[in-house]
Amino acid sequence: MILREGHPIVPQAWYADRPWNRLRGLLARAPLRGGAVQALWLAPCPSVHTFGMGYPLDIVFLGQNGCVLACHESVPPWRMRWCRSARQTVELAPGGIAALAPVRGEEWSWQET
Repeated sequence: MILREGHPIVPQAWYADRPWNRLRGLLARAPLRGGAVQALWLAPCPSVHTFGMGYPLDIVFLGQNGCVLACHESVPPWRMRWCRSARQTVELAPGGIAALAPVRGEEWSWQET
C-alpha cells in the first residue's frame, strides 16, 4: 500500500525494485483499477515510458526520501516522462492524481501489505 504522511492512500500497490520488474512495469498486465485503488511503485526510477501501453497513466515522481516532486496526468501511450531529481516513480490509473491531489513536498512511502 502507499502511505501519505503515514496514512494509507492507495490500498493495493506493487513495488518494482529489480531491473526486470522495472523494465516490464505494467506491460502485459491488466490495467490498473481506476482512481487511486491500485498503483505501481518503481525504485530507483527517474523516468518512465508508456511504450506498448494501451491506455494512459498518471505519473508521480518522488525524491529519494519519498517527497513528491512532480505529477503528470493522463500520459498517453507511446510517450516518456522524466524528472531530473526523481529517484522513485508511482504509476496510477488515469484519475489517480485528481483523486489523491498530491502536494509538492509531501512525503509518500510504500508499505508491504
